[in-house]
Amino acid sequence: MIRHGVEVFVALEPIDMRLGFDRLAGLAQERMQRSARCGALFLFFGKRRTALKILFFDGSGLCVLHKRLDQRRFKLPAALDGGSVVVIEERELDDLLEGISVERCDPKPRQPRRPTTH
Repeated sequence: MIRHGVEVFVALEPIDMRLGFDRLAGLAQERMQRSARCGALFLFFGKRRTALKILFFDGSGLCVLHKRLDQRRFKLPAALDGGSVVVIEERELDDLLEGISVERCDPKPRQPRRPTTH
């Protein structure tokens, strides 16, 4: 599904993890200056860095992979030029997804959402 030799762009500014296909595609265009349908992978992290979304085009449509870690945090690569986007290699992506490039964090219990009243 994902071709070998693909470009991988990592957005370093956190996003609202509720965003879907269209907004993620817009962020790829705004932050990375690339069309979401160019064949690259676009990684986006939540504020706590316990979740990430990867947006990519497989030739027939946009796909989103969503991963959430249970007791760790994703470690973001550093930007050499102080920018907000980093390009990483496939191997670095593999390590990131397999948990090799993660840092420990204290797990915080999730607060139940309060029901909204209408």
